[in-house]
Amino acid sequence: MAERTLRGARLGGQSFEDERGIEFAARQQVGYRCPQGHEFEITMSDEAEVPAVWECPRCGAEALNTSGAQPEEKNEKPARTHWDMLLERRSEKELEDILKERLDLLRGGEIGPAHLHRKSPKRSKATA
Repeated sequence: MAERTLRGARLGGQSFEDERGIEFAARQQVGYRCPQGHEFEITMSDEAEVPAVWECPRCGAEALNTSGAQPEEKNEKPARTHWDMLLERRSEKELEDILKERLDLLRGGEIGPAHLHRKSPKRSKATA
């Protein structure tokens, strides 16, 4: 029974619906040109907000709208590094003091990995 439901239709075939009585949405053609000189058009709704930049389908570069609309400048914050965040919490003098204190503890064997604090083997009397 399932075989008969698809009889007469092929995969990728024509639709049995017609376009009579269908009103399409209003459209506009928007032109773009990339730095490589490629020109192309994108079909968009009349109600859509038209972007000033679109990716070129040929080379992938950013293409500008041919109507002259310029992309908005983004107010980007500079990237904060770990050092910048550290300086927000401590002064350089405080950091130098902490470093000196930690180095003294490390050298004294009070902190750090255990394998670094093993006592050096004693020299045997035969080698002395």
